Amino acid sequence: MDDQKDEKPSILFIGHMAIDRTIRFKKSFKPSLGGSVSYGSLALSKYSQEVKIRILSHIGNLNFNQKLLRKLKKKNIDLKGIKRSNTYNTTFMLDYSNHERILTLESRSPDLDYKDIPKSYLEKPPQIIVLVPLCNEITFEFIKKIINIFPKALIGIDVQGFIRKVDPQGVVSYTHDDNLISNMKKIINLIGDRLILKGSEVEMQLISGYNEYDEIMNFFSISDTHSIFIMTLGEKGSWVVKNEQQLLKIPAFKPKRVQDETGAGDVYLAIFLLEYLLSDKKWDAVERAAYLASAAASFLVEEKGINGVETKKKITKRVQRKNYLA
Repeated sequence: MDDQKDEKPSILFIGHMAIDRTIRFKKSFKPSLGGSVSYGSLALSKYSQEVKIRILSHIGNLNFNQKLLRKLKKKNIDLKGIKRSNTYNTTFMLDYSNHERILTLESRSPDLDYKDIPKSYLEKPPQIIVLVPLCNEITFEFIKKIINIFPKALIGIDVQGFIRKVDPQGVVSYTHDDNLISNMKKIINLIGDRLILKGSEVEMQLISGYNEYDEIMNFFSISDTHSIFIMTLGEKGSWVVKNEQQLLKIPAFKPKRVQDETGAGDVYLAIFLLEYLLSDKKWDAVERAAYLASAAASFLVEEKGINGVETKKKITKRVQRKNYLA
């Protein structure tokens, strides 16, 4: 990557693009573009114009409305890595009632294939690769190929799509599955020091086997690698840990209102990864990156869907005001 020093930082998001069909208290809404690749890439495009954003994904043309890609195209996000086929696209039903969400997988795009990586992505490798599957479309073998093809890239992972379980009716849940957890641990060991992993409280509990926050983070801090592990806790903020470093407890920032929490973790990870890449990698820089990521997530929840992403200027001001949730 030495030949890229004078170029913009580059980031490649890998995972399914979803169609989200939302029901809120029995009211149906128009299908929208979902998935971590969508939220993460759009958040970064609003956050900074000084970053190249690319996506590797698979769209099923049978039920995907191409108009959903308009926002991505307007932001000049590179979509050459999207493969299209005559299949059904990954589609979720999000049913909100009584302040709870039932997530149902209605259809699923095919697994991703490293052979679909465009030549242009290989010629100018990304500095960050973000693995954000929705329903196990990224396999262990795929990741082995990726880290060999891009040996210098930082690897960001959102745990959710690696350990979700889907029952025969399509209902998505988080329950312990030995095979899924074992696969996740193999991935962590495979990537090693290049890894930055984010998971929710429930997800990190499942991987570690512990319930208490201190025990969970201690499990990750004593790993054999110098990976960075992030546990997001909603209104309670987030905790960040790395081997031989002091635990960071990052507060959540107070939003003006809460409209939609979908995608908050995706935005957090995207902003954190970019800030970490641009930093000197010292632990105080990690802390600063986490504060900016937390503030960025607080903006997202203020609007529905992907409309809450904000500029770095506004996010930095919110960090400076220190208006935290109790």
